[in-house]
Amino acid sequence: MITSYDIVNTLVRTEKGLDLEAQRKYLFHVASSANKIEIKKAIEEIYKVKVASVNTITVPGKRKRVRQEFGHTTAWKKAVVTLKEGQKIDIT
Repeated sequence: MITSYDIVNTLVRTEKGLDLEAQRKYLFHVASSANKIEIKKAIEEIYKVKVASVNTITVPGKRKRVRQEFGHTTAWKKAVVTLKEGQKIDIT
């Protein structure tokens, strides 16, 4: 059985993410197999807030070089979660 904590990995705390918080939008690193409905239910269960919408983006892996060898970072899924009016995620 997959739990809400398996779907939502971390809250992404970047400059872009902090700028979006003024618009009640939060960035999350989520499981690649999760869909929007599962992400919405997981966020509502974990943070006890009401979600208005969820947008997802698959971030492709980047090509990296270590000395003479080439490799790449793994691709991951990012979710932009918009909360309903008056809702806020308390990050402490």
